[in-house]
Amino acid sequence: MSRNFASAAPALAANTSARPQPAPMYSSTGLDVWTMMNQVSASVDAVNLGQGFMSFPPKDFIKRAAQEAFAEDTHNQYAPPRGRPRLLEQLAARFAEKLGRPIDPGSEVSVHAGANEALLSAFTAFLEHGKAQEAILIEPAFDQYTPNVLMAGGKPVYVPLRVCASKNPATNTISSSDWKLDYTELEAAITANTRILVLNTPHNPVGKVFARDELEAIAAIAQRHNLLVIADEVYEHLTFATDHVSIATLPGMWERTITVGSAGKLFGVTGWRVGWAIGPAELIHPTLSAHTRIVFTTNTPLQEGVASAFVQATTNGFFDSQRAEYERRRDRLMAIFDDVGLPYVVPDGAYYLLVNAAAIKIPDTYDFPDFIKERGPNFKLVYFFIKEFGVSGIPPTEFYSAAHKALANDYIRFAFCKTDEGLEDASKRLQKLKLYLQSSS
Repeated sequence: MSRNFASAAPALAANTSARPQPAPMYSSTGLDVWTMMNQVSASVDAVNLGQGFMSFPPKDFIKRAAQEAFAEDTHNQYAPPRGRPRLLEQLAARFAEKLGRPIDPGSEVSVHAGANEALLSAFTAFLEHGKAQEAILIEPAFDQYTPNVLMAGGKPVYVPLRVCASKNPATNTISSSDWKLDYTELEAAITANTRILVLNTPHNPVGKVFARDELEAIAAIAQRHNLLVIADEVYEHLTFATDHVSIATLPGMWERTITVGSAGKLFGVTGWRVGWAIGPAELIHPTLSAHTRIVFTTNTPLQEGVASAFVQATTNGFFDSQRAEYERRRDRLMAIFDDVGLPYVVPDGAYYLLVNAAAIKIPDTYDFPDFIKERGPNFKLVYFFIKEFGVSGIPPTEFYSAAHKALANDYIRFAFCKTDEGLEDASKRLQKLKLYLQSSS
C-alpha cells in the first residue's frame, strides 16, 4: 500500500521575499581593520608599516625546506590530527630545552593551522556554551582573542595594561616595561565563572616582555582561582636585551598552562599557517579534540617544511641572526621617529612600535569618510597619517574593548618587519609630519 506523503505535510505559505538570515554575531560585522587600512594605503600607494607581515622573503633554507617537502610524494595526503611525527619531535625537543622539562611528542604537543586556530581550539575545549564562562583578556589584546572566546561560547572580560602614572607618553619616549598590570584590578575582574586567563608575552602591540616577578604575581592569581593560562608566545624568539620567560616554567604552572606558538612568526612565513600548542596531556588532549572538529588536521607538506627548518636552524645560527636583524630594524624605525619628533614605546620584544601622535594637529576642517568617522578619533588619526604622509599604521584602539579604547586614542602601531628600503622610504615621507606638530608647551 502506497502512502501519499505530500498530502500529509502541512501547507506552508509561500514567502518569496524572505531571505536566510545570519547569526547576530556575524550579521553586523564591519570591515576588519586590516583590510580597511590596507585599502586606504593602496589608494595613496603608502609605505605599508601596518599589518605585521614580512615584506622580505624568508631565508633560502626555509624556502628549500618547503620545496623539498612538496616534492616528496608521501607528503600530499592527510596528516595525523595531532601532527606529523617529525614536527612533533622537533617541537618536543625545542620546548624541552625552553621549559626545562621533558616533553612527550605523543601527548604533550599538538600541531594547528596557525597559532590562531590553536587558540580557538583551546578556548573551545575549556569554555562551555550556555554557562557564561569567562576568559580574562589583558588589553591591548590581539583582535582575534575576543571573537575566538565568543565563538567558543565564552564571555571576554577585559583588564588593561596602564602606563605608569609617573610617565608622560605624549611628550617622552617610554619603555614597554612602563606598561603595568594592576594585580588588584586583575583579581577584582575574576568571578566564580572565570575559567581562562590569556597572557601574551612578548606582547603585541606594546612590545612588553613580562618580567619574572610580574609572571610570578600572575601565576599566584591563576593558582589561587584555579585558572587555565593560555600563553600566547608567538614572538618568544624576538626579544631585545631582555630574557623571555615562559610562565609554564614557574612552580605549579606547567599543570595549568597551554603555550601557543607559530611557525609564521618564528620563520617569517605567516602564509604557511602552522602553529602549535604545548602543555600537559590533560590539557592538550581536549585541545586536540577541538582541533579535529574545527579543521581536522593541518596541511602535511608545510608541517614537514617547518620540521626541516627547525633541524637546520639549530645549527646555522638562524635565530640569533634573525634577532639581530630585527633589532637593527627596530632601532632604525625608532631613529626615524626621533628625527620627526614623535615619542614612542621602546619595545623589548615582538616587531611593533607604538608611536604617540598626540602632538599631531589635524586641521579642524579635514574631511574624513563616514566609514572612518564612525570608528572614532584613533581611526581618524591613522587615516590622516596614511593620506597625508603616505605611511600606514594600525589604530590600536582595535585591540581594546569599548570601555578602554580611550587609552589608545593617541597611538599608532607600526610594524618593523619590513625591508630596509621600505623603512628609508617611510623616513623620507614622514618629514612632512613636522609641519603638523603642535607645541607641547
